[in-house]
Amino acid sequence: MKLKFILLAGLFISILSANAQSVTGKWKTFDDETKEAKSIVEITERDGKIYGKVIEILNPAKKNIKCTNCSGTDKDKPVLGLEILKGLSKDGKEYSDGKILDPSNGKLYKCIVSLDGNDKLKVRGYVGISAFGRTQNWVRVK
Repeated sequence: MKLKFILLAGLFISILSANAQSVTGKWKTFDDETKEAKSIVEITERDGKIYGKVIEILNPAKKNIKCTNCSGTDKDKPVLGLEILKGLSKDGKEYSDGKILDPSNGKLYKCIVSLDGNDKLKVRGYVGISAFGRTQNWVRVK
């Protein structure tokens, strides 16, 4: 009986730890220049890869902006609802081999995403090698 309880308790703790360390969920993004909160991005997992969609724009004056500089199927789509993280695969403690879209200039960048604790997400977009890029810190929305 004691062994069964210990095994169940261990399983429960493992499940809680796995959920706490997940990149999936809602994340608040910040403007690189003003440092003001900019949007809420929801990260989901599909077929073993992660994707992120803008689900809220925090500045009321920008709620209806479109991705005018985007190309392909994203051209002129509303930023609200736009998928900006595309197809990142888990690689150890980080996600990589995917892309991030910058709706302000319409460019796609290679991307690496990693947790910094439970409630901070480092999102690095770059061209070529990771050294040539910039990192944003997103905060989990509770």
